[in-house]
Amino acid sequence: MPLLHARYAHTNLTAEDWEALAAFYERVFGCEPVLPQRDYHDQALTSEGNARQRGIHMRLPGHGPEGPTLEIFGYDPLSNRARTAPNRPGFGHIAFEVDDVAAARAVVVAEGGSALGEVASHTTALGRTVTWAYVADPECNVIELQQWG
Repeated sequence: MPLLHARYAHTNLTAEDWEALAAFYERVFGCEPVLPQRDYHDQALTSEGNARQRGIHMRLPGHGPEGPTLEIFGYDPLSNRARTAPNRPGFGHIAFEVDDVAAARAVVVAEGGSALGEVASHTTALGRTVTWAYVADPECNVIELQQWG
């Protein structure tokens, strides 16, 4: 029995250009904007003091109108970015299940993202095959594309 009653709500993605990044996730993956857009000013937003946070929640595909969201926010001021890598400590990636990993990888690249390695397949101990590839969105955030067979 868990110590808390909890339900997954959202994951935050801090963006250099939150509007362009939200448009990418809407165009490529079908994430839907959840209005209203947010515009917060708060002393608690950064360790340096007063900051402005603006952005939007994007409903993730496949979970209906009450499903979890990807919260894409921009901050003013914005800190420096750490180097992107799938094996960097901390939150590593967001994953989308797709019908064809190679085709999805090509779409992400054509829409301003980048490929991080090749398409790979693996058969699990339960005999299921998973095919995946890592890509990055236009701001270098890691995305896993996966297909189960």
